[in-house]
Amino acid sequence: MLTPSPRTPLWTQLQLAAQVVQAVRTGASGTAAIDGIPADLRPGVQALAFHVWRHLGRAELLLSQLVTKRPTPAAHALLCTALALVASPTQTLYDPHTLVNQAVEAAKRSQQLRQQANFINACLRRYLREKTTLDAVVQDTPVAQHNHPQWWIDRLRQEYPDAWQGILSANNAAGPMTLRVNHRQTTRDRYLDDLIAAGHDAIAVGPVAIRLQSAVPVNKLPGFWDGMVSVQDAAAQLAAPLLLNGLQHSKTTRILDACAAPGGKTGHLLELTDAEVSALDIDPKRCERIRQNTGRLKLRAEVLSADASQPERWWDGRQFDAILLDAPCTASGIVRRHPDVRWLRRETDIAQLAAEQKALLSTLWPLVKVGGRLLYCTCSVFKAEGSEQIATFLSRNTDASLLPSPGHLLPQSYNAGHPVPDNQPNDHDGFYYALLQKQLG
Repeated sequence: MLTPSPRTPLWTQLQLAAQVVQAVRTGASGTAAIDGIPADLRPGVQALAFHVWRHLGRAELLLSQLVTKRPTPAAHALLCTALALVASPTQTLYDPHTLVNQAVEAAKRSQQLRQQANFINACLRRYLREKTTLDAVVQDTPVAQHNHPQWWIDRLRQEYPDAWQGILSANNAAGPMTLRVNHRQTTRDRYLDDLIAAGHDAIAVGPVAIRLQSAVPVNKLPGFWDGMVSVQDAAAQLAAPLLLNGLQHSKTTRILDACAAPGGKTGHLLELTDAEVSALDIDPKRCERIRQNTGRLKLRAEVLSADASQPERWWDGRQFDAILLDAPCTASGIVRRHPDVRWLRRETDIAQLAAEQKALLSTLWPLVKVGGRLLYCTCSVFKAEGSEQIATFLSRNTDASLLPSPGHLLPQSYNAGHPVPDNQPNDHDGFYYALLQKQLG
């Protein structure tokens, strides 16, 4: 059982965590909301918010049993934050009575919630009194069991009838910290020895991939600031090798990384080839992240701030030998790292993003040379953003052929408890990959 930090009162952390939870419910990303928290409080608030998002379905259902009328958004967020922490069936973070006292204190010290402090106190104390009964009411509800929206559960059940429970279980487990070793500077095994010598428990999980048993700040990683290693999930590490394997590449080869920010895949491409790599992103601030990340690796790409769907504004007319299109998507495959996504997304987002992906594929395909290739990928598990998208593309482009590709990689965790069949035996996020080659039409 954790105890509040003596330096930061628990009521302060609850107040800020509730603000972050409320922001997501009104359409902000969790990352943006957490970035708005003072830096010294950010780690603790993020930890609380992540826990809340992983138990929010159950918390909201419990709250619906405690009230007859939906509370104000601020009160709803604070109550759900407290309930997610006090009613977690598997993980007790704080003494229940301490938690309730501190949640009420958070309300009293909030100008917005001060008048509702007694109401919040009554709701939470009623839960403590009637815990067994209230837990029994919600325990068989899919949303409470899996802590995902009902539409999300229904869609996974339909698309993956044999694996949907494993996907949801993996989503509710925190993803491990996985590293990609820069082989231009060291080898995987040598760097693994460096990690162990520095006191970090780690194992090799791929040709240049290492998984840490416990996450650590990057400044604790040997040689991180010298570019020896990057943080990148095992599924994302497949992109650069997939695009390059079997492709004859040299200094004159032209490669485009479209939608490239923050530059993880750009950096991996540069580690694997001497080709001319261009990295494109619509957001100038995120383009700066690409420059920072490739600069740390002591590598360089041409970074362009432009809309990939408008090549007339950035393309010089010379076709590319290879294009990596990591298309905007629902991010439904990286929920274990971004647990807010399940509560941020709406089912209607899928069709909207699929249309954007279709447009990007159609726009960028003519920029590929005959004999060249395009790797389409999304960090999504929904088939409309993966296999269905590519099936439609192939039916409309007779000059495209599908090379051997991983297809849908479903999120899985080595300790999730529900193995996912027909998947790579690793711990990774959800992804989709399709490698397309252009032939004479």
